[in-house]
Amino acid sequence: MLAKILDERPENPADIIENISKDVKCARFQKKLDTLRDEYEKHPTFELAEMYRTLFQKGGGDGTEQDLEEEAPETPLPNVMETAFYFEQAGIGLSFEEYYHIFLALKQLVTTHPIQTCRFWGKILGIEANYIVAEVEFREGEEEEEVEEEEVTEEGLKEGSEIRDEEEDEDEEKDEPPKPNYKPPPVIPKEENRTGANKFTYFVCNEPGKPWVRLPPVTPAQIVNARKIRKFFTGRLDAPIVSYPPFPGNESNYLRAQIARISAATQISPLGFISLEKKRGMKKRKEELDETRTKRILTLNLFQC
Repeated sequence: MLAKILDERPENPADIIENISKDVKCARFQKKLDTLRDEYEKHPTFELAEMYRTLFQKGGGDGTEQDLEEEAPETPLPNVMETAFYFEQAGIGLSFEEYYHIFLALKQLVTTHPIQTCRFWGKILGIEANYIVAEVEFREGEEEEEVEEEEVTEEGLKEGSEIRDEEEDEDEEKDEPPKPNYKPPPVIPKEENRTGANKFTYFVCNEPGKPWVRLPPVTPAQIVNARKIRKFFTGRLDAPIVSYPPFPGNESNYLRAQIARISAATQISPLGFISLEKKRGMKKRKEELDETRTKRILTLNLFQC
């Protein structure tokens, strides 16, 4: 600014010093004009709003609304907001806004799959993303095709193993090197669908509005190995599980195994739900129970299944 006053030498610099200061600031901090524009990047909140927008979309037409009203009493949708209320009374749970988004996501799941019962199982936190878990049970006869496909794959594996065994036998006849006598234990097959640990089917998604992904059935080996390792969930179902002992599967299998463990360990029944009266199959077992143990169970007012 002083250099400009010395160069121009105005008559009354004290009177116009504010104008000179303004001109200097405009010349120094004025942005150069450019015809090129930066690439537009969507804000994360905008992407989240676009994803939630699909949850609030309705099917058009008056006939569809009437059909929904008629089928309302038999809908498999759970009352998620009632569950949220009870969780809030206990001082735990999620926000009501997130619960409502989860309810809308479960509604999408029910409309796209032949589901008989549906339940919000819970939320599992991960490093990169979280998992929202839905526990469902399909209608009878809807899983037959998938079971047949599994049987076909198992038969193909058996045939392939038989061919390999025949080739190995031919090689052994030619030259038989010494072999150890150790035989690995037999592999325990997985339980059939709708029984045991695979009684229910589980779907997961990272955020309400994203597509639901069905988890594979769980095997006994996966449950046993899941007890021996501790791993953080990443939020990616295809992420490998690097651990010792090695886990048979990726993160989707590990998630399914942990869901089975948590579901089995958190089943309780209130007092009176399970009767202690003598029945045909329970006589011998109840006679072996100690009286003090029975009294202690009754005082707790809860039973663990």
